[in-house]
Amino acid sequence: MTDSQNSLEQAGTAGLLQAVSRYLGRTVASEWRGAAEAAPRHRFLPDRIWLSGEDDELTPCDRRHDPDRWFAAAYEDVPVVTQINDGNEPEDLADALPSSSASAPSIVFLMLELLDVEPGMRVLEIGAGTGFSAALLSHRLGDINVTTIDIDPAVAELARSNLKANGYAPTVACGDGSLGWREEAPYDRVVATCSVERVPYAWVEQSRRGGIVLAPWQNPWISGGLLRLTVGEDGTATGRYTPDSSFMLMRTQRSGLRLFRDVVMEEHVPTESTTTLDPWAVADSAIETQFALGHRLGDLWYAWHHDPDVDGVAIRLWVATSDGTSWAAVDWDGSDGTQRYTVWQHGPRRPWDEVEAAHRWWLANDRPGPTRLGLTVTPDGQWAWLDDPANSWRLP
Repeated sequence: MTDSQNSLEQAGTAGLLQAVSRYLGRTVASEWRGAAEAAPRHRFLPDRIWLSGEDDELTPCDRRHDPDRWFAAAYEDVPVVTQINDGNEPEDLADALPSSSASAPSIVFLMLELLDVEPGMRVLEIGAGTGFSAALLSHRLGDINVTTIDIDPAVAELARSNLKANGYAPTVACGDGSLGWREEAPYDRVVATCSVERVPYAWVEQSRRGGIVLAPWQNPWISGGLLRLTVGEDGTATGRYTPDSSFMLMRTQRSGLRLFRDVVMEEHVPTESTTTLDPWAVADSAIETQFALGHRLGDLWYAWHHDPDVDGVAIRLWVATSDGTSWAAVDWDGSDGTQRYTVWQHGPRRPWDEVEAAHRWWLANDRPGPTRLGLTVTPDGQWAWLDDPANSWRLP
């Protein structure tokens, strides 16, 4: 490496650590600062990445053709997409969907802090990505104490290659991360770099008592929370959320459900009613509101439909169950000052009735946000709770 390259690398890492410190509101801890300096982020990115352009559309950036832009992206405090469409690039980039990425460094270091690791601890990482997080952990804990797993063979190989090139040799496994990795269990810490709608019990089962499971959480209604669980002596795990995180959903938990292909059929004959609940109050509200509603609603998801080509309807809000058996549509006619909306519902459940009940619960409990909510994971199921695990309800 030339002196010029070394200077660029050092400057990039120093600037990145400053950005992370601003995000955290405190200086990055010296042990993690040293790890970042030993494993510069750009060394873990592939030569071809995808960056968000106008309207968040992904555009490719090749290191050989645009090295300055590529290097700048490596040291911005933003996520960098490293794979699209599970490695099957579409002909039209308008159809590009991110399927693997290098997480924003601020989130990486926040999660490392929340893990609260100590020398000698063993860590399992779900989602190897580029290998960057595994390198930071290996620098701190030693290769022998770190295992990272990815379901995608190409992603696992990228991580393994990057780690080896930078002098690290943790265990890199290829497999279904929802099953954990029993070969190296038990672990003191399990951390996921993909979001989950349900925390796999295997992660709890493969953790030591008193261990921590840290995972980005989402459900069909909303994403955006980091869930930190502590494993108890009885084999259950319980904990609360830290807000503000968004990750790609674990591949084995994707549904692939499409509203008009799989849910709403021409032969359906819905029932008609009205509601005074403003649809924007639940589906276009602050993330704190939607986070709480998502916990209460469990398996409902929604989609906005502008100009649905229906007489007298300007915007329609669709709500459906994750199994696609029940749906609701709430219509706005476009007039100002609307206080009553038309509701159509079909199926064995009444999704909009459930939304109204969840909104009433939210109001009655003083409008709770993410920090008042928690989750308990057991071998038999998962329970969301408000303020205290004793005040819980079972999730689907």
